Amino acid sequence: MIWTPHGTVATVIEKDGKFLLVKEYDNGQAVYNQPAGHIEADELVVDAAIRETLEETAYHVDVNKLIGIYIYKAPANGVTYHRYCFSASVTRFDESAQLDEGIIEAVWLSYEEIQEKVHEMRSPLVIKCIEDYLNKPHLELDTIYELL
Repeated sequence: MIWTPHGTVATVIEKDGKFLLVKEYDNGQAVYNQPAGHIEADELVVDAAIRETLEETAYHVDVNKLIGIYIYKAPANGVTYHRYCFSASVTRFDESAQLDEGIIEAVWLSYEEIQEKVHEMRSPLVIKCIEDYLNKPHLELDTIYELL
């Protein structure tokens, strides 16, 4: 069997003390996640983060820093995900944008509200990425070298 990790991106976006999350369906349950998704073929990881954020929240963003790279094996399906998590800032909201299928809504929640919903998070990475955003140094985007 050939093992293939899934390359994904996520963005942590904070504005006025609240974080932008998406409420989405995963395996038939409503859960919270950062704007996140898979990197497409020949797509730069920063471009994937910008695209996924727009598709899932209708917000255009500028990606600022790399928070970290996270490796997670999902118990539900046994898939290993390699997540590049970025900090980003909102540049504008697109009222005409259609959210991806499976997205219920984009919501702004305080850290305290997120902690109260810890059992409703899609994975432990949601909280971990926010905590790292709040407590760890972030890396410059040129830390990532991509030769596509």
